[in-house]
Amino acid sequence: MNILESLKTAWSSIFANKLRSSLTMLGIVIGVSAVVLLVALGNGFQKSIQQNFESLGANALYVSSVSGQSSVPVIRPLTVEDAQALQDKSLAPDIAVVSPAVTAPVTATYGNNTVRVQATGVTPTITQIRNYPLAAGRFISDEDFTVRSSVVVLGYQTYQDLFGNQPAVGANIRIAGAGMYQVIGVVAQMGGFAGDDFILMPLSTMQSTISGGNDVSQIAVLATGPNQVDNAISEITSILDARHYITAGAAPDFQIRDFRQILDTFEAQLATFSIFMSAVGAISLVVGGIGIMNIMLVSVSERTREIGIRKAIGAKRRDILIQFLIESAALSLSGGLMGLALAAIVSVFLKSVQLGNLTAQAQISAGVVILALTVSIVIGVISGTYPAFRAAQLDPIESLRHE
Repeated sequence: MNILESLKTAWSSIFANKLRSSLTMLGIVIGVSAVVLLVALGNGFQKSIQQNFESLGANALYVSSVSGQSSVPVIRPLTVEDAQALQDKSLAPDIAVVSPAVTAPVTATYGNNTVRVQATGVTPTITQIRNYPLAAGRFISDEDFTVRSSVVVLGYQTYQDLFGNQPAVGANIRIAGAGMYQVIGVVAQMGGFAGDDFILMPLSTMQSTISGGNDVSQIAVLATGPNQVDNAISEITSILDARHYITAGAAPDFQIRDFRQILDTFEAQLATFSIFMSAVGAISLVVGGIGIMNIMLVSVSERTREIGIRKAIGAKRRDILIQFLIESAALSLSGGLMGLALAAIVSVFLKSVQLGNLTAQAQISAGVVILALTVSIVIGVISGTYPAFRAAQLDPIESLRHE
């Protein structure tokens, strides 16, 4: 008997016992669909994390003051002058862009709507470091910064809270203690770690009307390239150590956040979670494999006389072995295909899965499909090995006597 005939016999056996075959494949269906969906969600969250970090700047570093650390005897705040020092190309050749910022909580009001929100004073260069896609209007310009214009750009959630779905560009909002500000732009919904609940205004305006002084909350720095990030960290440390009088061996009064390390940590945690959840799905595959082995043993018992007849007319042990292995693999592959179809249907409805501030969509890749089908076939072959070997070892004379 050739492979094609064995396949025909396998499918005939499966369709001849539809209910039994369906129940047998149930474990494979559940296992494959669970593993595919979990891996697809893992891929979706990984892509979402990468996109969020890219929006914060792939080569970006964020410098801020340390607070509440007893190991630092004197904490000098970061200033605009510190940011200007980091722009010195003779001292920091690996730094491309520097953008200081000041943050403060404010109360914003439009009509009868009032929200408590974080206001951030920024320079126009921040868009070279972070991505602020606009849904309407424009961003803060150099002229706004120079003349200290009373203008703001709203985060998407802040826009919704204040204006609902009404046009906001050109309207004036009141910021408690700072007067009226004209809305010049609305940032598109971003989600992610930063969220959408914020107000942006020129740094010069923020310092003159809300925060006062030259102190800044944070300095965003963009390295000249991915390979220069470490050099940029060294240059920032050297310049600020000198300006803040940090002696050798002393704890600095500032900290530098490198998002590459945070990204690596997130991806490692996500990979561990995916492996754990995939292992849970693998349990269903094992249970399904045991079910296939059980049903194949029943099939051997039911078809003992058939096996005897085939051996009597010349079938070899190898032919019987291959036939039952193909039947087992076909049964498992059918379950795998059903599991993939179920996973594909469910993934259509998983367009927006929320995990904290992250939103992801299940993404079934070609690699996952190939892996799922391969695992299904392997489980079928492994599960059918013992029944197939048992069928091949049957004595033809005893088999013909079997009732």
